[in-house]
Amino acid sequence: MSWLNKLERRLEPFAITNLTLYLVIGQAFVYLSALLGLLDPLKLVFAPVLLMHGEPWRLFTFIFLPPPTHWALIAFGLYFLWLAGSSLEAHWGVVRYNLFLLVGYLLTVGVSFLTPGSYATNLFIGGSILYAFAYLNPEFVIYIFMVIPVKIKWLALFYGASNLLMFVTGSLATKLAILAGLANFLIFFAKSIWQDVLQNRRHMNSQGRRFGSSRDEDEPRHRCFVCGKTDITDPNMDFRYCSKCAGDQCYCTEHIFNHEHVKVDAEANR
Repeated sequence: MSWLNKLERRLEPFAITNLTLYLVIGQAFVYLSALLGLLDPLKLVFAPVLLMHGEPWRLFTFIFLPPPTHWALIAFGLYFLWLAGSSLEAHWGVVRYNLFLLVGYLLTVGVSFLTPGSYATNLFIGGSILYAFAYLNPEFVIYIFMVIPVKIKWLALFYGASNLLMFVTGSLATKLAILAGLANFLIFFAKSIWQDVLQNRRHMNSQGRRFGSSRDEDEPRHRCFVCGKTDITDPNMDFRYCSKCAGDQCYCTEHIFNHEHVKVDAEANR
């Protein structure tokens, strides 16, 4: 998107490297300080009505508040935040990742003014990081509590289902915060998602015309253009089609974001 590219250029001089690490350290510090009685978390929360009392720092301090839950869940959440955020920064670069967090923050703060008496939350900004990481790395396996292996796509689906339940049963402030987090994800990924849908539809149609009802059962439906992996040799692999390559070029999760785009001439000579 051109406007995102323009924002990136303007943000570049101010971009912060390893921003996720600072957020994790900040939340861990707040949690431990509150646990030891050295800090009152209520001094850090943000609600628009509190700005009327001359406390502008709350606009920023609420992003360092950990979720009010068990310490083990907080530890897992901070670990995942660091893992996913660092991976997104490595994939996108520092500037775009900073912009992703900034847009999520601005949307969260913006919708909070529609319910000025309610506290804002950073929970769904973190949720947009989960969605982004899961979209880019659906087969990535994370070990919950260092023991239970779960593919990140299932964790994202579970989180999305819990958000849907919260949206249905929650307050207006909760509904708006959920929408803000989802909107942040869609701003950066809606175009890619739509291209994936169109490419998969074209590929399914072309495969149907090519093979018809007599398709060989041993013939794979998907084959990675780079490494040759197929849905038969790797049945658990998630295959995608690149919208920037000429023709219907299929790639495994390892190469969908790590390949040279096929040009028209190369496809014709293939």
